[in-house]
Amino acid sequence: MHFTGRTWRPPYEANSYIIQLTSGCTYNKCSFCNLYHDEPFCLSPLSEFEEDLGEIKKYQPNARRIFFTGANPFALSYEKIKPYVLTVRDYLIKCQTIAMFSSIRDIKNKEVWQLRKLRAMGVNGLSIGVESGDDETLLLANKGYTSQDILEQCQKLDEAGTEYYFVYMTGLAGKGNGYRNAINSAKLFSKLNPYFIHVDSLTLFRDTKLYQMAQKGEFIEAGEQERVKEMQHFIENLQIRTHLFANTVSNFYPVSAYLPKERAKVLDELEQVINTFTEEEMRTYRKGLKSLG
Repeated sequence: MHFTGRTWRPPYEANSYIIQLTSGCTYNKCSFCNLYHDEPFCLSPLSEFEEDLGEIKKYQPNARRIFFTGANPFALSYEKIKPYVLTVRDYLIKCQTIAMFSSIRDIKNKEVWQLRKLRAMGVNGLSIGVESGDDETLLLANKGYTSQDILEQCQKLDEAGTEYYFVYMTGLAGKGNGYRNAINSAKLFSKLNPYFIHVDSLTLFRDTKLYQMAQKGEFIEAGEQERVKEMQHFIENLQIRTHLFANTVSNFYPVSAYLPKERAKVLDELEQVINTFTEEEMRTYRKGLKSLG
């Protein structure tokens, strides 16, 4: 298999077969992220891609879900990504779904009819790290788009029938701003149809702009209890049916729920966390994190 640079997939793609379509990130400017700082964006040659498909076919000929690695393979134009998507079916005839990471920016260069065509070819699982639906937080994170952009581009996915997943990040808005971030994000997400929402919590790493801002006093981290309360407010105000997963190492307390059915249950769990653990106990956990993957 031809893997170069950093290769990873989200936890919920653990059962998918991975293949490199791109490496690096087209944007690489998010203030909290250090994943692809030294990796230029690059498209895998079709010949290498076919070799890798042949290897998957050799060992897993009945593979039903493929995950394209890279920070945002969906940045490729419709014409560039189409031959790779079609080639998957040449080798893996039982493959039903092709998933990958995408940014909101990556959807802008595709019309609804193109999204529908890709959906028909099997592209039906876009992981979108929106992180927030609050404009002040999006600006702080240097995401390169606004809440209105999220709304407009994801409405295109809804119209095309494309399944997509959001990542929301508690703590990203900084101390004292979690409530605002939660309310505005929940309000925006409730206008859309993410199949599920994956929740992470901000961890500052040294080689990020946000860490440097924190060192200068330009950014003050939210406390751990504020982050849990932020998640409570976010869950309380989501008005859609969706799955919520907050069960990665970045979260002090792992929770998962199908909303709204399990809303009361998970809110009660989070309240118990707030009443059971001190801020210092929770902060000690955060300080011990060296990596998120």
